[in-house]
Amino acid sequence: MTEELVLTDLADGVLVLTFNRPERLNAWTDEMGRRYFDLLEKAEQDPDVRVIVVTGAGKGFCAGMDFQTLTAIQTGEYAGEPDKRPNTHPVSINKPIIAAVNGACAGLGMVHALVCDLVFTAADAKWTTAFARRGLIAEYGMAWVLPKLIGQARALDVLMSGRTFTGVEAAHLGLALRAIPGEQLLAETLAYARDLATNCSPASMAVIKRQVWGDWDKGLEDSRDAAERLMLESFSRPDFTEGVASFLERRPPEFPPLTAP
Repeated sequence: MTEELVLTDLADGVLVLTFNRPERLNAWTDEMGRRYFDLLEKAEQDPDVRVIVVTGAGKGFCAGMDFQTLTAIQTGEYAGEPDKRPNTHPVSINKPIIAAVNGACAGLGMVHALVCDLVFTAADAKWTTAFARRGLIAEYGMAWVLPKLIGQARALDVLMSGRTFTGVEAAHLGLALRAIPGEQLLAETLAYARDLATNCSPASMAVIKRQVWGDWDKGLEDSRDAAERLMLESFSRPDFTEGVASFLERRPPEFPPLTAP
């Protein structure tokens, strides 16, 4: 069933979405993609969801596009209906999305890790763009994202060589925030996510996400001017009042849920 392609679990304000094709290392299909994007949009509307964690069942995070789909494209027999939402769709979701890369992270799977807002990775997870080794190009915005994350030379290395590297190197390069022993990965990622869900303003996180993703192409002055306008807007939100009050009263904050866009 389509519903089983991505599993859901919500607790303490953190929604865990799990790619669920473990027998195929969670290789991407049109159906799985539609289910994933639908769940992201549903989470955006759900006031009980404050942070989203994305991971994979079994030994893989996502091993890229399913080879049956690739073969059908190559032979001209592909009859699927790709989702009209782009693979960068998670960037548009107004809630933090954290990838917990538990295993194989290749091609399109690497794209989906890197369009999350933060990445934690198992130390022994295997990463690769793989594109050049399949006769493909830097897909779905990776030629834009990678140089900004790790610099031009390292981006060209990762893209042109298509080499495989570990989660430890991914963190060293700057693709992941932390490399963690695999058996501790989800627990540490969830602890981080719960801290955000408990202590950080959903409205603030939404604005910060838009600033960071949206300001990459702005000059310093434009970014500064926009930040000044956004700061003035934040003064009028209840989150600011609660943030100051909880600090002065030395108690956990009770920020309101994010208003649906």
